[in-house]
Amino acid sequence: MSERIVLHPAKEAEYPQIVALTNWAFRQTGPQASWNVEALIAGDRVTEATLREDLAKTPAAHLLVWRDSDDERLGHVWLEPADHGAWYLGLLTVRPDRQDQKLGRALLTAAEGYACERGAQRIRMTVIDQRHTLIAWYERRGYLRTGDTQPFPYDDDRFGTPLSPDLFFVVLERAL
Repeated sequence: MSERIVLHPAKEAEYPQIVALTNWAFRQTGPQASWNVEALIAGDRVTEATLREDLAKTPAAHLLVWRDSDDERLGHVWLEPADHGAWYLGLLTVRPDRQDQKLGRALLTAAEGYACERGAQRIRMTVIDQRHTLIAWYERRGYLRTGDTQPFPYDDDRFGTPLSPDLFFVVLERAL
């Protein structure tokens, strides 16, 4: 990836495509599945209704879309200013059929730059503890476990149906 990645605020008309790509990347199994599919949870990762609800609840959040020079959608990411110079990063999603091109790494770097340009000093995220391969991927990019954890929202089916009774999130963070 030699060209500079430009992230654009998502338009409302793009929400269905964002939902479809997120569910493909996070939950779809089979030959075109992502290397990091969330096999511990069944059902959709996001719906258009939950995406709209989350955006309405967090007006400071940035839902950003990445397109290449041919206007092909390659991925998207959620960035949200938090406390004390930290920004929350979530929904980092790239096309599973193009993941062998290091798109995730490129999108992560662009998202960090976007947040940094707006005053972020650190990026923070949560990852399900049992997703060891994904956590290792973030650790290779400089993210560290903070020691903090967060419970999995078992009482909220908006994120799918958990298939394991022992899920929880670890908090990862990286200084910019």
